[in-house]
Amino acid sequence: MNSDQPTYEELRHRAAAAAEPRTPTADAAIAVDRLVRIFSTDGIEVQALQGLELTVAQGDLVALVGASGSGKSTLLNILAGLDVPTAGSARVAGYDLLELSSRDRLRYRREAVGFVFQQTARNLLPFLTAAQNVALPMQLKARSAARRGAAARQSARVAEVLDALGIGALAHRRPAELSGGQQQRVAIAVAMANDPSVLLADEPTGELDSETAAVVFETFRTVNKELGVTVVIVTHDPMVAGEVRRTVAIRDGRTSSEVLRRTVTDEHGEESVSEREYVVLDRFGRVQLPPKFLEALAMEHRVAVDLAPDHIELRPDRP
Repeated sequence: MNSDQPTYEELRHRAAAAAEPRTPTADAAIAVDRLVRIFSTDGIEVQALQGLELTVAQGDLVALVGASGSGKSTLLNILAGLDVPTAGSARVAGYDLLELSSRDRLRYRREAVGFVFQQTARNLLPFLTAAQNVALPMQLKARSAARRGAAARQSARVAEVLDALGIGALAHRRPAELSGGQQQRVAIAVAMANDPSVLLADEPTGELDSETAAVVFETFRTVNKELGVTVVIVTHDPMVAGEVRRTVAIRDGRTSSEVLRRTVTDEHGEESVSEREYVVLDRFGRVQLPPKFLEALAMEHRVAVDLAPDHIELRPDRP
């Protein structure tokens, strides 16, 4: 027997280790491991997430992209505490989302995360002013016994958030008196009212023109850079996806690829943005190759794999 071959016990230990949940890194604001979400309707099961893995560092600004039905909105709803995963693990801002009671889940949504919907009507109450909308989450969070001394603090926080996002002048306007872009900026202020660690947004620029969308995205950048909040945005908008440091693509319920961007300076001192696309390798060694690559080489069913000294070669399986 070849002494280099692993024994049965070694293989068993490796399999067990692979099945163990990963320990989140200390600087991770979001750590998702083998996340599964199954929906059942009329006896038919649909697996929206199929073992998805994702880690987002504290203070990062990330865009999630993918075709309709890829699972990105399902993931965002789970991270927001609006949905409960079927299996796997998900930790956000120190909260274990699979272990939360109903009371803890409510507290999590009020304190740990902020959420911005695409539809402006879902973000703001039409009969309240911008300032009153921002104050409402703080009032819901405060306990009745502590409310007596909270009014002044809440008023100061409302002014602070609105001013930080450049919309202090809109404080006394109701949603009907605001443009679509202004409504979304106030919605971001509402999501930031309780100083969350993570801000999540589902297609926040989907109903806006490109110029207004750029202004709204700049508000997210302000929240990220100046307030130090981790921001995750689900988007189809190429402008938004192209302006963040990291874009994660989701396909068939798994993370499939990432685009990482960084600023480089040439020998003349001029700055430019360099970007590189990577496929995501999960803990079991699985990758999803880009469809355009597969189509270009007519790859399907099986591929030939060879190990070179410093890389892996994939070729179509042809006679």
